[in-house]
Amino acid sequence: MRFDFFRRSAAEEAPAVDASKGPGVSRNADGYVAYTLLLDPQKRVAGYKLAWRAAAGPGEAPDAISQFKALVACVTEHLNPADTPWRLGRSELFFEVNAEALALGALQSLPPEYTVLCLELADLANEELRPILHFLHEQGFSFMLCRAQALPEDPELLGLVTHFDVGAGDPLLVAAARGKEQPDHMPIQPIATRMASWKDFEACAARRVDVFAEASCGLPPPAASAGSRALQPESMLIMRLLQMIQRNEDLREIEAALKRDAALTYRLLRHMNSPAVGAGVEIHSLHHAVTMLGYSPLFRWLSLLLATSNPTGSPPFMMKKAIMRGRFVELMGEIMLPRGESDNLFVVGMFSLIDQLLGIPMQEVLNKVQLSDSVQQAILTRGGVYGPFLSLAEACELDTGDAARLAEALLLSADQVNAAHLSALAWSQDVTPVEAA
Repeated sequence: MRFDFFRRSAAEEAPAVDASKGPGVSRNADGYVAYTLLLDPQKRVAGYKLAWRAAAGPGEAPDAISQFKALVACVTEHLNPADTPWRLGRSELFFEVNAEALALGALQSLPPEYTVLCLELADLANEELRPILHFLHEQGFSFMLCRAQALPEDPELLGLVTHFDVGAGDPLLVAAARGKEQPDHMPIQPIATRMASWKDFEACAARRVDVFAEASCGLPPPAASAGSRALQPESMLIMRLLQMIQRNEDLREIEAALKRDAALTYRLLRHMNSPAVGAGVEIHSLHHAVTMLGYSPLFRWLSLLLATSNPTGSPPFMMKKAIMRGRFVELMGEIMLPRGESDNLFVVGMFSLIDQLLGIPMQEVLNKVQLSDSVQQAILTRGGVYGPFLSLAEACELDTGDAARLAEALLLSADQVNAAHLSALAWSQDVTPVEAA
């Protein structure tokens, strides 16, 4: 394999543009982005593993390289556009690659310092690929060795590995990873990618090793029986405020209720002044917030605060997931629904995970916060006008293969869904439990 592919021009690797879709929209292979959260032992989000699921028709065999190029083009367009800072902050993206994908000049459109390329030992040890791997390594790309029983003994190969897939947190693999360093004494990061259950996750974390775990959305959440957790006082106050807003109670009474918790007032105002809200003017009081934004946006942001109000009871990654889902369905709804409906969709997305966030049954939450019938229908049955948007978001999270069918039913193109998906991922970086604290 020749080492001259990096000399290709950007124009040669750039995807064609379909003018019928408007400026700036790339004509990628038709497909949908799927994501997986990568966690640390505290269940905090440390990165995202992205994949491309082609919307292939009957009898069509998707080409793996075309899919990978489409994924990279989509990520570049929405997360790393020209003359714009990387939109995911310090979060890393993980990509499965093979020998052919490594030889693509398209990789040069990704930020090396935030990109981890996942490959198997056969590709790592391939002497023909060695110059390419060294070139990418020198540029700042990281490599995760996947599905291997041990780290390589060869110092040259070991020097390329920055992350090591330790499966389900196998203690022998973890110990092997922690007992080795790269030749330049940089530590190798163990990554647990195949947790079968939360029991395995907790056991792995209890060993106090620095292990990431892949948060498969198909993994059942920790079991919580009805009444197993009591609502925190702050959560109860937020629920009361939500009820007062829904009843359009006098603003002075809402302010009086909020003033009973100075910390909550501070958190709310900090949220309202965060970059993600983008009000354009500093907001100093609840009265000012309602005057500027109205009751509906205030309800939306109190919903977000409710999701982050129980940090000791719910894993941080669940908060991130709820925030992403709320924004994802909201952005898709902005395309298809009348103006003003998107706030309801944000609440639908957030509240679809509220039982897992608060540790209480969904019906108990809905009894305390009387949401509209259309919102409840979407949350409980995925029905009504909002339900299909929530189902589509879940299909992208779960990677069920249903995204194309659900998007078509909503008259949404793959480009529109992917733009909303990656925009929500970027937006969630600014709205986090840490910022809310």
